[in-house]
Amino acid sequence: MTPPRATSIRDVAERAGVSVGTVSNVLNGSTGVSPATVERVRAAIDELGYVRNEAARQLRAGRSSTVGLVVLDVRNPFFTDVARGAEDEAAAHGLSVILGNSDESAARESSYLDLFEEQRVHGVLISPYGDIESRLVALRGRGTPVVLVDRESRDAALSSVSVDDVAGGRLAVEHLLATGRRRIAFAGGPFDIRQVSDRLEGARAAVAGVPGAGLEVLEAQALTVLEGRRLGEQLVARADRPDAVFAANDLVAVGLLQALVMSGALRVPEDVALIGFDDIDFATATVVPLSSIRQPRHEIGATALRILREEAADPALPPRRIVFQPELVVRASTAR
Repeated sequence: MTPPRATSIRDVAERAGVSVGTVSNVLNGSTGVSPATVERVRAAIDELGYVRNEAARQLRAGRSSTVGLVVLDVRNPFFTDVARGAEDEAAAHGLSVILGNSDESAARESSYLDLFEEQRVHGVLISPYGDIESRLVALRGRGTPVVLVDRESRDAALSSVSVDDVAGGRLAVEHLLATGRRRIAFAGGPFDIRQVSDRLEGARAAVAGVPGAGLEVLEAQALTVLEGRRLGEQLVARADRPDAVFAANDLVAVGLLQALVMSGALRVPEDVALIGFDDIDFATATVVPLSSIRQPRHEIGATALRILREEAADPALPPRRIVFQPELVVRASTAR
């Protein structure tokens, strides 16, 4: 069967007995149309069930009012909060946000970038997986503004909004050292995620030069609760376990906490202190409230969207680098 044809603006014009241009003027809110004609056109729209093809109109104008946002893992509450910040800022300026989840896959990330460029989005916000800066710079050069989220531009060729992850890693481990811990482990991965490698760098800097302090790396395959639980089960089975763990994010920390508590043999923080990163809402709701390094998640998203809007309005603006400072939040999981 042939699908029914969508009602067009020409159908509305014929039903109302006016020109296509008059219908367009009514749709665009022009004041040059008489009230009686406006009423007639509105009635024809209602009768025919006409829905304006906004995408086509925006493409004719050269750019849509949609912003593409690509995050590493939509299951991570950190990125949910970043997206909320971007969406709130977008809505205040007549824009909308389409969320893409790369799921830490280069292929999926590339597919979303292709789609967003084909749709001529207003701009792209992205937390990149791996090193794709050259592609993003090329995308910007073809007229699509790009702002990095939770990641800095390697060559300062793109605007970025991030947190100082190196400082955050140092802050977390310095706190563990201050509580008397010396056998510290870093749990996280994959290390081709820049945020993970930066947090590890900060952790290593914190233990350097501290007598008796050492840092072991527990590599995770993903920044998830399940991976944290797997690493935690391995720790439980060891006799030479560390006395503190710094997890690369709160989801890994939650999984670690589950494994340690469920073992029945280890206490947090008495036997193993635990600190995460991001300070997601779940951090306060765990059986042992989780210490964490706080990031201004909503503000990161809102700031990135604001910069994107400004660059869309003026492509000549030079790239900007916004770096927020992390904050230590101490709870029961590291308290002596």
